[in-house]
Amino acid sequence: MQISTFKKVFLGLLLALPLATFASDESDTKADKKFDPNEMIMHHVKDAHEFHIIDNKDKPISIPLPIILWTDNGLVSFMSSEFHHDDEGKVVVEKEGSRFVKYHEKIFQLEEGATALLFDEKHNPTNASKPLDFSITRNVFMMWVSVLVLLFIFISAARVYKKSDSKVPTGIAGFVEPLIVFVRDEIARPMIGEHKYKKYMPYLLTIFFFIWINNIFGLIPILNGANLSGNIAFTLTLAVFTFIITTFSGNKNYWKHIFWMPGVPVPMKLFLMPIELIGIFTKPISLMIRLFANITAGHIIILALMSLIFIFETVWVSPISVLFSLFITVIEIVVTAIQAYIFTILSALYFGMATEEEHH
Repeated sequence: MQISTFKKVFLGLLLALPLATFASDESDTKADKKFDPNEMIMHHVKDAHEFHIIDNKDKPISIPLPIILWTDNGLVSFMSSEFHHDDEGKVVVEKEGSRFVKYHEKIFQLEEGATALLFDEKHNPTNASKPLDFSITRNVFMMWVSVLVLLFIFISAARVYKKSDSKVPTGIAGFVEPLIVFVRDEIARPMIGEHKYKKYMPYLLTIFFFIWINNIFGLIPILNGANLSGNIAFTLTLAVFTFIITTFSGNKNYWKHIFWMPGVPVPMKLFLMPIELIGIFTKPISLMIRLFANITAGHIIILALMSLIFIFETVWVSPISVLFSLFITVIEIVVTAIQAYIFTILSALYFGMATEEEHH
């Protein structure tokens, strides 16, 4: 019972870590600024130029990341710490003859002679432009980390097979092999076919493990919102790869079913052709939105539940918030694998549709 209670308390503390920054800041500014749950949630869900650890207004703690910009004066780079944790456009950084400010995690270059960021009625900057931003944000950083983790896992597994004379996998290979066999036997073979699935296996395995590992990283509170799968650009890129492979894999039978559906009257062929053409693009779009929406929604729900403590300003809400957050977190752990599975199986299904031979 003691161990079980300790685990519950420990998990509750982990869940509260992302909100610790706002808990400390809330106590300091309670008199002059009311807690805004929407601001807090978006702060943790969106990408950032640094890893925020503690946002206490007196001594904020964060891990800076490189900011890389292409301006009219050429390439400019510096660390995000030079903004001194400012995200309201108040701190001006001068580099290579240009002045930069950070406003809502976007870098702006001030016009010549400007010393502060000015806004219009809709609160859009009027005296600054956005340079090309190639910065290493926390999502980009965690993407590189996930790549290194996957390389370590699979290289280590390959070494086990290389050194071992036995066909029974051991160590990390014993964990990886069932998953690879699952993708092969439950996804690739049924969706694509026995004779054509092998050439698609590298891609299917890559997206399955890549999405899964990044979904898991997104649940780690200490990473403070480094949620790559909750970034629409990331899911868009994966969907585009699936679209390209599907398009170039399409055989004569596939395109025939799109432009001139066999077995139906000519008026129906003309009616179905634009629908099928639209379907070519809606399939990858659905992949993109499904992964992005499901992962983002889970994070928003957990943060919203924890926000109830600060909205009602009473500790008596905390048991309900923590318990419900734990429940959603358990579901999210399952969803990390489910979403990787769904993206992979739908990609395999599209490949199978593109390569299916005509049946007589």
